[in-house]
Amino acid sequence: MTDTLATARQQMTYQQMRAASVLTDVELGVLSRLHREQFTPEAWRPLAYADIAVPLAHGQHMLPPTLVGRIIDAVDPRPGERVLEIGTGSGYLSACLALLTASVQSIEIHDDLAAAARSHLRAAGIGNVEIENTDAFALAAGTQAFDIVVLTGSLPVYDARFEAHLKPGGRLFAIVGDAPVMEARLVRLSPQAERQEISLFETACDPLINAPRVARFEF
Repeated sequence: MTDTLATARQQMTYQQMRAASVLTDVELGVLSRLHREQFTPEAWRPLAYADIAVPLAHGQHMLPPTLVGRIIDAVDPRPGERVLEIGTGSGYLSACLALLTASVQSIEIHDDLAAAARSHLRAAGIGNVEIENTDAFALAAGTQAFDIVVLTGSLPVYDARFEAHLKPGGRLFAIVGDAPVMEARLVRLSPQAERQEISLFETACDPLINAPRVARFEF
């Protein structure tokens, strides 16, 4: 099984992820070394490197590998930077970002997922991720400044509150809309804090818990 998973990891990195995004050699190297099966529920480990959304507790899912690669490509993580991640899930994306930056502050609303992710990160030898078990929509705006903000769940309607956590020069990744078609977006702040929003690609993922929704009239 170990040899099979190692082969699958290389195929995921250099066929799925490289084909779907423009990753640097450093980013590809991190992904090729990080054992995704360590973050995958035991029953799903044989499919850890398949390009699927692996189920987690509470109806949540691990992001498919190609989406992980496209997120990393979009936010362009760099050594020395600080990351705010909204939605820890299994901790796999947290680990990827942690190996490419100085630190990751991750927010997870489900206490059992937060505990499992901490265990996965310890087993992987990653010590620069701090997981806070709370509701991201209850965070005080602008209490800390980050170079990168990544929302791993979707927003039915875009919510600009998370931009308050960005430094000038920072980047924010979000997925906006309702299934089956959602839009991935990147928000950039210039060094002078001028805002630019870019439409990236269509995708779909689980909505963030407690994300505001469009009010609908009932007749």
